[in-house]
Amino acid sequence: MIGKKLSLVKLMLMLTLMIMVLEFGMGKLHRVGNKFGWNPNVNYSEWSTHEQFYVGDWLLFNFDRHYFNVLEVNKTSYDNCNDQGFIQNITRGGRDVIELTEARPYYFLSSGGYCFNGMKVVVNVEIPQAPAAAPAKNGSPGPWNAGTYIVLLILISISVAYLIF
Repeated sequence: MIGKKLSLVKLMLMLTLMIMVLEFGMGKLHRVGNKFGWNPNVNYSEWSTHEQFYVGDWLLFNFDRHYFNVLEVNKTSYDNCNDQGFIQNITRGGRDVIELTEARPYYFLSSGGYCFNGMKVVVNVEIPQAPAAAPAKNGSPGPWNAGTYIVLLILISISVAYLIF
């Protein structure tokens, strides 16, 4: 009986942790170029200045794969629209995503001369900062913050596990 309770508690804790990861750990999906997608004559420098990119976010490139591609390159290749010796080709089917896994600048371009028509973008990725706590209305700290909710969720999960068995 005790073994079942412990395994159920472990299961509940694992489910709680999974929920926390999904709730707090999912990055944002950025559609490169918004409604224009990955196409010539779009100002991707302008687009990227209105976005904030963090580790764990994703980029979605929408394009016609018969004409365009997406290559990750270094800064020199980006500056010169050089598609030789690229870091990686993320082109798969024209609706391609890449996860931003490091805090650094990422450089992307399209080969075949399209880079010279503006099909290049640099994305500066930062480490996400913890959100600042909102000040309490009366000046004293409020009792309910994210940590309190997480602890409460864990305690409720453990209690429910013990009540079931």
